Amino acid sequence: MTSTAETGTRLQKYRLKKWISPTAKPMSKYSSGNYSNQQVRRRGTNVTDRESVRWGILGTANIALKKVVPAMLRSRLSRVVAIASRDEARAQSAASSLGIPRAYGSYEALLADPSVDAIYNPLPNHLHVPWSIRAAQAGKHVLCEKPIALSANEARELLVVRDRTGVQIGEAFMVRTHPQWHEVRRLIANRRVGDLRLVSGHFSYYRRDPSDIRSQVEFGGGALMDIGCYPIMLSRWIFGAEPIEVIADLERDPEFGVDRLTSVMMRFPSGQATFTAAGQLAPYQKMHMFGTAGRIEVDRPFNPSPDFPAHVIVDDGRVETIDIPPVDQFMLQADRFSEAILGTGTVPATLEDAIANMEVIDALVRSAESRRWGAVPSAAPRAAAPR
Repeated sequence: MTSTAETGTRLQKYRLKKWISPTAKPMSKYSSGNYSNQQVRRRGTNVTDRESVRWGILGTANIALKKVVPAMLRSRLSRVVAIASRDEARAQSAASSLGIPRAYGSYEALLADPSVDAIYNPLPNHLHVPWSIRAAQAGKHVLCEKPIALSANEARELLVVRDRTGVQIGEAFMVRTHPQWHEVRRLIANRRVGDLRLVSGHFSYYRRDPSDIRSQVEFGGGALMDIGCYPIMLSRWIFGAEPIEVIADLERDPEFGVDRLTSVMMRFPSGQATFTAAGQLAPYQKMHMFGTAGRIEVDRPFNPSPDFPAHVIVDDGRVETIDIPPVDQFMLQADRFSEAILGTGTVPATLEDAIANMEVIDALVRSAESRRWGAVPSAAPRAAAPR
């Protein structure tokens, strides 16, 4: 967004070198929460003795091949050493195109590779927990795609295996590493817009394909699970609290049965959050934060371009556009999680937080079925308020 004198918009160059540097530690004021992290107690090689983490990729999902793996390959803290698919030819093709040394024709073979320290799990939603458990039992750290499970109860199974094995397990919410959201939290903590009262958002795309896993109920498909998890997580993170109760309306595809348009309201101790998520609408995304003295708008809240600046717009009587330099949030995600494994940082999106997010999703589904407000069970310690 270009500023002009007529509108009074001021363009501020905003540099966050600590977050752009691939080896920088997260700053304490931008902590992802007050959850304790497990100490690394992996069987075999002591990962903390090395300067980088050796990654294995569990599957050949598009997000892995197009976003996550290329970002890992640019990271100074990550080395992608193996990839697996149930179709060995697909694994070999992916390995060849991305320059990955080893390709396996089964997930089990990848987990048995002693040179792999950590696993990235981008499998369909219904396979997140089973294969993350197997990876942890094999002594591998796990970065699992969102949503981490099909339900909060299923996600809790990961707590048991994490605490027993001592590995790190985190949810791949890459947006939590992007500097634009740390700037939003700073602005709110400094009361730039007064008291925060409302978080509002929209996220949509159009895809109606019966072969797509997002169109299949049994695989955890639908807009709420696929993209609704983003505004839920961000609302909780920004308010620094869990919602007390929620209500939702889910419009389902008459053929597939998945929710194609979901509208949500969440009541927090100090305000409300609303959002819509859709899998069969024109592509669009936006997040707004409204306070008693102003508002904040995030132009591309979920997948900002790594090649162009991101924009945070503040209106507190004068309009200011804060220009965040281009960063690859997938690379930052790899860096932050690798730092946690190496003992120099913390997991950006903890397992406890992932379970709390699933509690909200579960409550929203129950609310849509009952057509009533529903309480959200307390799943984890409350997230730390922005400082």
